[in-house]
Amino acid sequence: MTLVAGVDTSTQACKVVVRDAASGTLVREGRAPHPEGTEVDPAAWASALESAVASAGGLDDVEAVAVGGQQHGMVCLDEDGAVVRPALLWNDTRSAGAAADLTRELGGPSAWADAVGLVPVASFTVTKLRWLAEHEPDNAARTAAVCLPHDWLTWVLAGRPALDALVTDRGDASGTGYWSAATGEYRPDLLERAFGRTPVVPRVLGPAEPAGRSTTGAVLGPGTGDNAAAALGLAAEPGDVVCSVGTSGVVSIVSDTPAADASGAVAGFADATGRFLPLVATLNAARVLDATARLLGVDHEELSRLALSAPPGAGGLVLVPYLEGERTPDRPDSTGALHGLTLATSTPAHLARAAVEGLLCGLADGLDAVRATGAQVRRVLLVGGGARSTAVRAIAPAVLGVPVLVPPPGEYVADGAARQAAWVLSGDAEPPAWARPGTEVHEADPTPAVRERYAEVRDLTARRT
Repeated sequence: MTLVAGVDTSTQACKVVVRDAASGTLVREGRAPHPEGTEVDPAAWASALESAVASAGGLDDVEAVAVGGQQHGMVCLDEDGAVVRPALLWNDTRSAGAAADLTRELGGPSAWADAVGLVPVASFTVTKLRWLAEHEPDNAARTAAVCLPHDWLTWVLAGRPALDALVTDRGDASGTGYWSAATGEYRPDLLERAFGRTPVVPRVLGPAEPAGRSTTGAVLGPGTGDNAAAALGLAAEPGDVVCSVGTSGVVSIVSDTPAADASGAVAGFADATGRFLPLVATLNAARVLDATARLLGVDHEELSRLALSAPPGAGGLVLVPYLEGERTPDRPDSTGALHGLTLATSTPAHLARAAVEGLLCGLADGLDAVRATGAQVRRVLLVGGGARSTAVRAIAPAVLGVPVLVPPPGEYVADGAARQAAWVLSGDAEPPAWARPGTEVHEADPTPAVRERYAEVRDLTARRT
């Protein structure tokens, strides 16, 4: 048996899976936590990787390794390869002002969408570099190279060679704000605009191009960002939408064509196979279920039972679930709204149904934004903690209007990295076909009236804010 390993260096933890390269069968796995916060010393990632590898039984018998990681972070290295300052993570918002400044300076959102397929927000590396240049000029002056979390960890696995040995892939490069998925090239002019000069950036490898060898002799894959790795782990194909219902909601689609959305709702990312991965993020997802269950004083199983006992549309009761503001649509100061409360709809079942439908309508709005870029939607792969809800699984195809597949729970980012490692090792034109037993298929007649009623209330509340 030939073994490969995949690493997920996520915001919360480092996960390692070891799988059979041919079949994808899980052999062993391990994990270790990451520190909390929106800035982290990358040394903590290396320490967590060491612990996770140890808990997974080591990598001495592994032939290839690849790393999937949280997108958009900023890791700055000096000319000797030392970390200049703690890495800023994707969820660090201190560069929001820099994002607005960069957008204005280049001529507005359309100019950025045309240049790199996305409009700057605080998540993207380009905005963090502008913040560093403006607020920490001494650290900016020391910075000889800038890379992303997965790039840095791949470089560490390779033994920390020279800075010009830093590598990345299309998926992660496409979230920096200075690399274009459409052209496959860096935009050094945008990097210089943000930072004042052009530090060393990682070389962008092809989807199955080796990145060298680890210190244990394993072949290294190029790695990728977390969303691209998850799509690869799920074996998503063109037309497949990966819908992740976690703390936030993510709607991404594997596409043969790049996307450029001047509204900023859709980020025109690349995937890990040579295709593209237009992506929409929402702020409100699984925690809508948590909040409703808490309000009703029930657990999630009972919440599902209640929701499924109420009629589609919840009798006209609508929950607009902007409990933490919202990113798609862009309403950061909005709040949740409940509309259509009558004597007939004043029941726990109607509220439970409205919460599930509201969550799914929010994701459907993201799906509409993806469709508006020209992407053709075939089906939805539903993952994340919210996918464990019986009601979400049952109602999703009716609200989303397409078949919904629910794979078994798994570490799909790490699995995608492992699948990439097997691909690099094989040298084949396509990644290996790994079976995914246990996938549920849910289909239902669409209920457009639910979305129409939701849109009425969503837009009504928008006019009142």
